[in-house]
Order: sequence, then C-alpha cells, then structure tokens
Amino acid sequence: MKDDMVPLVKPYIPDRDVLMPALESILYSGYIAEGQAVYDFENRFKEYIGNPYCLAVHSGTDALHLAFRLIGIQPGDEVISTPMTAEPTNTSIVMAGGKIVWGDVNPHNGLLDPASVRSLITERTKAIVLVHYAGMVCDMNAFTALSHEFGIPIVEDAAHALGSKWRGLMTGCNSPYTIFSLQAIKHMTTVDGGFLCVKEETVLNRARRLRWFGLDKGRSRLENDITEVGYKYAMNNVNATIGNVQMQYVRDVVGRYIANGRYYDAALSGIPGISLVEYAPDTEPSYWLYTMRVERRDDFIKMMEAAGIMVSPLHHRSDTHSLFKASQRELPNMDKWYAEYIHIPCGWWVDEETRNYIVETIKRGW
Repeated sequence: MKDDMVPLVKPYIPDRDVLMPALESILYSGYIAEGQAVYDFENRFKEYIGNPYCLAVHSGTDALHLAFRLIGIQPGDEVISTPMTAEPTNTSIVMAGGKIVWGDVNPHNGLLDPASVRSLITERTKAIVLVHYAGMVCDMNAFTALSHEFGIPIVEDAAHALGSKWRGLMTGCNSPYTIFSLQAIKHMTTVDGGFLCVKEETVLNRARRLRWFGLDKGRSRLENDITEVGYKYAMNNVNATIGNVQMQYVRDVVGRYIANGRYYDAALSGIPGISLVEYAPDTEPSYWLYTMRVERRDDFIKMMEAAGIMVSPLHHRSDTHSLFKASQRELPNMDKWYAEYIHIPCGWWVDEETRNYIVETIKRGW
C-alpha cells in the first residue's frame, strides 16, 4: 500500500503526551501483571457498555474459549456458526471440543440467517454463535426468540461491533455471552486484549477463576483449591493502562465510525453497481468496516486503489480451511455474498473531505 493511500484499517492511539506518562508510570510501578489497572479498566468498560458483568482478558480469542467452557461444550457437541468471520471464532469452538455446523448467511448482509439456523438445530446443538460482522448486528429479534424456544445459549462475537446496539441497548448487554476484541485494528485497541460479558454474577465469578489457572485471586495461593482447569488468560496492567487512557476517547472514536457509516448509507444509495446492505430490525451498526456489495469487484478494487483508496474483502471464509473439512456443506447464499462484498474506509481517520472524495470516486464508475 502506498503511504498516501487512504487506509482501510488504522489503530487509534491517543496522543503521546497523554498515553506515555501513564504507561511509564505503570511500567516502573513494580505492578505490571493483572492488578488494579485491570480492575479500573473493567469498571470503565462496564459503565460504557451498561453491563456490570464484564471481564478483561488477554484476547478476544480467550474470551471466546472461556464462553464455550462456561457453556460446557464437550466433544461431539454441535455449535452452529458462520464462515463469515475471522478464523478465531471457529478455531475456538474446536479448542473447546465442539463440532461446527455451518449456517448459511443472509445474502444481503453476510450475517447468519435465522431460518438456516433453525433448520440445523438438533438435540446435539449446545450453542449458536452470532458474528456481528463489520459492526452490523445480527437479527437479534429472531435469534433471541430462537434461543428461548429451544433453550440454546447465544454467544455474540462482537469483535467488530463495539458500540453497536439492539433495541437501544449496547451489544454486550443482551445475550448470556458476548465477546469483544481489543486487537490492534479494532474500534478500540489495547494492542491486544478482549472482554467477556455475561449476564450473571455467578458465571462471572467462575470465568474470573478460569482466567487465572482456576485460582481465586481474592485469596492467597496457600488458601486456594483448584477445582477445574483454568488458563493464563488474564489481561495485564500494561495493556489495561492503554485501555484506561483509550476509554477517555472511545465514545468520540466510535462515534466517528458511526457518523461516516451513516453518511455512506445516504450518499451511496442508488449508485449503479452498488448494493447497500440490509440492517436487521431494531439494530444500530457501529460500522467497523463499511460493507456493501459491488458488481465486477476486481475492477472496483483496481479503480479505487488507482485513486489512492484501500478497499478489500479483508476476510477469508472459514469453511474452506482443512481444519473444518468435516463440517463442509453447501452454502449457496454464502457463495453469492462472498463473491460480491467489499469494504471501504470508514474509521476515525476518514474526515469529511476524505469521505466525500471516496463517494465521488465511486460515482465516477469502474
């Protein structure tokens, strides 16, 4: 990519005059593992999301694996998921011992289709994973009803969807398990990190023990008794310190993604060769990537890159990996979506002049 190209993704890092003193203070404090900085970050994140049961971890992948452990996924249990996601969504299911069952997607937005999921539910189905891809929110009306009807818990993979909403509530408040990623290029980054959000204090307490080898950090090691295998999934004070600084800016940064996305929704409507996505009822996307479908995608990519604008499908469909060979099935809507979708720059770095330039470039055709 040329240095002067408008990037598709770019991490937001606070000004060094704000961030570096905080980092220097924690680095030389003598307390760099999990400690008060992590707990402060959790409290700030809880306030932002509106859910008191949020746990900071080392990565979004760790949060996913913890969710499947908490559900109790055993070898042979089926988990319905989507191939339209980054790889960790589905490798985490395999880590927990589950068998993936691929649901097809809505060809108008690439999100998991409730009708497809309903047709795949069996007595072996133990969880449904909803990926709010690119910041678009799945049809939570339909999926919540489905979850209640069959008694199957939902895991919301909101790695792309910080700041999105359903029925006015932030994603992270609605299902039994929701995960977020704070990896380098997400809405908010702590370089690496993640959150697991749950609905019950007892579940949170168990997750907290699993985060640290199965130990209760509220008691000394001499008084601890490990009752189940846990992991080294804790966030450290250094990443959390970055998070504590980022929380000062998160509303503004996420708001800029959303403002740009809404601008594109209006400005790109009706352009020949462009099909805008459908948003599910009662949802508000957070537009981590602005997603649409285009005719002659290769030509579109070449035209945009020649104009200095980075565009890409970005993600590789998960069901083509050899690891998931046993789960392969025909997914006609996924095939259609995968051949046409594209992302254009939408983040905090896209100012009014840049977004106008992007739209005018598209309007000229390809």
